[in-house]
Amino acid sequence: MSETTLEKHTFQAEIQQLLDLVVHSLYTDKEIFLRELISNASDSMEKLRHLEATEKSIHQPTLPLEIHITTNEEAKTLTITDHGLGMTREELVKNLGTIAHSGTKAFLKNMQDSGSTPGNMIGQFGVGFYSAFMVADEVKVHTRGWREEGEGLVWISDGKTGYEIDDSPDQERGVKIVMHLKEDLKEYAEETRLKHLIERYSNFVGFPIFLNGKRINEVEALWLKNKSEISEDEYKAFYQFTGKAFDEPAYRLHFSADAPIAINALIFAPSENPERMGFGKVEGGIALYSKKVLIDPNPKGLLPEWLRFMKGVVDSADLPLNISRETMQDSALVRKLGAVISKRVIKMFEKEAEADPAKYRSFYLKFDRYFKEGIATDYANRVALSKLLRFESSLTESGALCGFVDYVSRAKDGQASIYYLVGGSREQVESSPYIEAFKARGLEVIYFTDAVDEYVVESLGEYDGKKLVSIRHGGVDLDDHAAEGDSLTDEQTTALCDFLKAELGDRVTAVASGKRLIDSPVIALVPTDGMSPQMRQMMKAMDENFKDEVKVELEINPRHPLIKKLSESKDSNPDLAKLVALQLLDNALIAAGLLEDARDTVSRMNTLMEKAMG
Repeated sequence: MSETTLEKHTFQAEIQQLLDLVVHSLYTDKEIFLRELISNASDSMEKLRHLEATEKSIHQPTLPLEIHITTNEEAKTLTITDHGLGMTREELVKNLGTIAHSGTKAFLKNMQDSGSTPGNMIGQFGVGFYSAFMVADEVKVHTRGWREEGEGLVWISDGKTGYEIDDSPDQERGVKIVMHLKEDLKEYAEETRLKHLIERYSNFVGFPIFLNGKRINEVEALWLKNKSEISEDEYKAFYQFTGKAFDEPAYRLHFSADAPIAINALIFAPSENPERMGFGKVEGGIALYSKKVLIDPNPKGLLPEWLRFMKGVVDSADLPLNISRETMQDSALVRKLGAVISKRVIKMFEKEAEADPAKYRSFYLKFDRYFKEGIATDYANRVALSKLLRFESSLTESGALCGFVDYVSRAKDGQASIYYLVGGSREQVESSPYIEAFKARGLEVIYFTDAVDEYVVESLGEYDGKKLVSIRHGGVDLDDHAAEGDSLTDEQTTALCDFLKAELGDRVTAVASGKRLIDSPVIALVPTDGMSPQMRQMMKAMDENFKDEVKVELEINPRHPLIKKLSESKDSNPDLAKLVALQLLDNALIAAGLLEDARDTVSRMNTLMEKAMG
């Protein structure tokens, strides 16, 4: 170092404040420094690439546009080299020593006046280079500008009081940053540590990155390429690399958009569901990039939680970033970005389901819980998501699935409701007395057999203007239907209902004749605001002290032989009639899945069998 060429400069007070802010407050992870320095190198070479189109004379034009990173664990140094624009002496002072031109004073004043935290001070100016001082106690910046008449220089600082500028005569065009690492951060001179950071944050930077002579970033940023230029094998390899996956993608969505925000996205639906296999809740798999640089591998609040099973990349050059690039500036903009992606994903599934129903059925059986979770939690997309639901019904074969679109297309003229029943299985639902009247009238009933389905249909409420109605509940209005067999007279029916209400007491809210039953003698109807058996079981699972007194409406079938015999016995053999009345209620509760204690039922049944045997 020559005393005749050495220049010594003192940092302004504001610069010292800024450096202290960067080193101690601004970045939440020290490892971010490498991403920032690689991004700066990439930006510099990108600008040089554009300059080559207009400038005829560029110093060392044959130098490759590459980023080289070298480590020396013994010396505790880390070196990052690029062959970009480089800097002149004036630019060194302006960019690395006196950055008031970028708004430093205004930035610091604004922070002091507003009391904002560093994370809230967004996009005032770039301070990426200064992140080097988080890990280094001395930084040397060797540089030479792109013009032929440029000079080789070196900028040296400990990041505390000031800096020095001296000659660096053998420097090639571009920038070489040499960092002497702090004693407790010498891990950043380890090759394996840096390889991980490059792959995590900078793998898709548009220039080759070499670490100790070995190329690291060999997977291309496919989301920026034309679909016609990408093979199926390349898509699969990209999915497995970005998603850390071993299966093959079931579906993919590759799109770009300019409005309302610039987006380039490549998103995949996996073919296997780890949550279904018992591996616990998966983390979100869609990473957020800006100009091919990773901003967040799992950005909270970007997409609704139910989309966590999707994997891939979303890149938006429009995103204003905070100084550390760790947080998006405008939450409204992030919501807009998330809304566009969510709608695109749902539309993709809708088209795929229509194009290949069998493939979608197979996919849906593995991933249905996510769509159902979306309906229960994602109000903005609830209606669109309802089109993706699949289920069995009274008009489908066992194992065959249909959707609401199919149901509505088969609904009878003037049918204002979509009827459904929740149960443990198709067999259980089909054997239920609730189905009888609907089958007799040719009314389709959806079979929901998943434990969460009741939450889903209650959250949805309706589809295509038709209310979703549980046939387990009272108050369902059905047309008259000509039933076979003689019936009790109206007078006999009323008398029997009065008898049953008197004997059953508070266990029933009402007893009446209805239009629902064909083959069964009685049915227990849950009040509209009452819980279904599945809901009660879930509540008990969550709270062992949960108690909810079961009260039902009892509907009788006045054509059933047992009901007609009971009508006679209430006068001729009232003791037997009372036992039968209680047993009929318990039988109805068993069929409804609402009987919690069967001890009295068993004892009563034994008594009735004794009487039947004489």
